Amino acid sequence: MVLPQDIKQYIESGLACQWVEVSGDGHHFEATIVSALFAGKSRVAQHQLVYRALGERMREEIHALSMRTLTPAQWAEVSASQD
Repeated sequence: MVLPQDIKQYIESGLACQWVEVSGDGHHFEATIVSALFAGKSRVAQHQLVYRALGERMREEIHALSMRTLTPAQWAEVSASQD
């Protein structure tokens, strides 16, 4: 069974990230991913970068992954609004 920390490691290994947080129950996962590589890209293109980092694991091990992708500037805005 795949654990949230496994998915976090897979993403961090394949994508330059400033922050990755993954939660889930072993079947359904939610991830927040912050990367400068997302700047200027559409949401679809951002998710494609994450899928590329996960590779074949998306077909074989991970069946449901909900993502929130942000640039560092967007992450800073979100963090500031929560304070």
